[in-house]
Amino acid sequence: MKVMLLFLFTTLVFSCNHSTADQTQALQKRIDSLENKLAKTYRPGLGEFMSSIQIHHAKLWFAGENQNWQLADFETGEIKEALEDIPVYCAERPEVQKLVMINPAIDSISKAIGAKNSQQFKSSFVLLTATCNNCHRATNHEFNVIKIPAVPPFSNQDFKAHVPD
Repeated sequence: MKVMLLFLFTTLVFSCNHSTADQTQALQKRIDSLENKLAKTYRPGLGEFMSSIQIHHAKLWFAGENQNWQLADFETGEIKEALEDIPVYCAERPEVQKLVMINPAIDSISKAIGAKNSQQFKSSFVLLTATCNNCHRATNHEFNVIKIPAVPPFSNQDFKAHVPD
């Protein structure tokens, strides 16, 4: 009887350990599969973020020029959002460290928009544009020069402020 109990106990312990090892191996296989899928998932690069910021920069200019403060505020928010996402998706890029230099210019333009002050907006926009170019120089991208836009980036958007009916 003792031998039988010892045999059953040993079998039970071995079965539990074997089952745990199988589960661990299955879980590791699943983790490896998910990590492989994650590695192949699309992640926006710094260029995609910068192109997005460039579009919002242009739209911001035309919104401010037309004193469409609500749209100008929205476009500023879009620029801020992109700037916040860059360190999340492009942390390995050395340029990310220089992004903080844009904060005073963004704050300045936000204040001008909040005050609905066209002159302050224009000078803040010049500061924002110059800061973009300073950042490009500081990160060895001086060949990428940003300027105050001459024509709207989209022909299908009206930048004038509209009062709801």
